[in-house]
Amino acid sequence: DLVFTLREGLKPQKNYDFYCQSCGDVIAKDRNFLRVLPLPSENWSALVEEWCCHANPFARSSLHPQHHDCFFGDTFFLLNSRNESHKPKENTRVICKRCKTMLGETASSDTIKYYVTEVIIRPSEGSFHPMPRSQFVQSVVAQCLVELSSTKSTFRFTIKGDNGKTYILIWVLNSDTLLVESLGSSSSHSAFALFGDIFVPSSGPVRTWSAIKVLYQPCIKNKNKE
Repeated sequence: DLVFTLREGLKPQKNYDFYCQSCGDVIAKDRNFLRVLPLPSENWSALVEEWCCHANPFARSSLHPQHHDCFFGDTFFLLNSRNESHKPKENTRVICKRCKTMLGETASSDTIKYYVTEVIIRPSEGSFHPMPRSQFVQSVVAQCLVELSSTKSTFRFTIKGDNGKTYILIWVLNSDTLLVESLGSSSSHSAFALFGDIFVPSSGPVRTWSAIKVLYQPCIKNKNKE
């Protein structure tokens, strides 16, 4: 796979290196985890209130990883910052030391929240190969949409910024698209296989990869005023 998936790829008792996706600088090296656990959905607290006949017993609880833990959500993962040379302050940005790209934020005094679109994870024994930014982000977003639509039967999504503003509306139409590209001459044509109907170039080598088909609506000023 082009992108390392946390849900399937990150395993306990193995060493991993973390890199800045923008410049390739090492963020953390040889991190070994005893526990790699998924976090509940972002709205889990509201759902608990529907099931409890008394006050929410988890209202003041927070899920923060310990020293050898890695907790991951749909678009981020949490690491303990105990190994950091300085203690980060809560609600501050985490910036790459080399390229100054924002990698995440501090969830608490000992927890760092990294965004999956900004960090690349690789096994320590493997090699690191940089990937074009646009290709990486597309792969991460596509995997996230596929996982959410398959596990939660949800096919309509919104992408929001830190300010709560909605930037784009996305409707997943299907997730089993196969993209077929001819590797022959520049005059050759690309073909698509949608919903199992495969169209392959008649001659020459081809390259295939999976894709998802979405319908989107930008919510940007001067393009969509409503």
